[in-house]
Amino acid sequence: MTKVRIFVDFWNLQLSLNDLSKRKFWVDYSKFSVWLIQNATTLVGDKLDFDGMKVYLSYNPATSGDKKLLQWANNVLALMPGINISTHERRTKGPPICQSCHKEITVCGHCGSELHRTIEKGVDTSIVTDLLGLAWEKAWDVAILVSADRDYIPAVSLLSTKGFRVINAYVPPTGKELVKVCWANINMAHGLSEFELKKA
Repeated sequence: MTKVRIFVDFWNLQLSLNDLSKRKFWVDYSKFSVWLIQNATTLVGDKLDFDGMKVYLSYNPATSGDKKLLQWANNVLALMPGINISTHERRTKGPPICQSCHKEITVCGHCGSELHRTIEKGVDTSIVTDLLGLAWEKAWDVAILVSADRDYIPAVSLLSTKGFRVINAYVPPTGKELVKVCWANINMAHGLSEFELKKA
């Protein structure tokens, strides 16, 4: 059978769904993979052998919200059948630099608040590495890439020249550039009611 793997850019997915629904959207990951496979089967026309979903998640260890998110990822999400997680710590970067005098800007000129920048390390790189590495190992025939990030375009373009089919699951209007280079696409706006986690 045709082997399929799902690669989820957690924050890209979460923020896109929040924007679309105009509220905090809770994904039921046990239903999400099933919904994606059903849609991919229609596109591919073959019976798909689900070989797993990997969720790539960045977090800031200094915030209580992200600490709870990490606990949920490790204690709930990682225990679901067929789901693996890849966590990446976001590290604080130095303050911005003035382009004229080249000194650090440590305080906002408008409100006086201290300025910090955070940089996300590893999520995009990990997804690209896994997409290419697992394709090289022939571990998948069809990949479902859940993201609208245009940084994946070079990797997806390369895979398509080698005969690998990447289906992009996206939330319009974001991700138009990535959609164009993928073999097919799944509009997640059509399935919100089917994979939303119903909170008690």
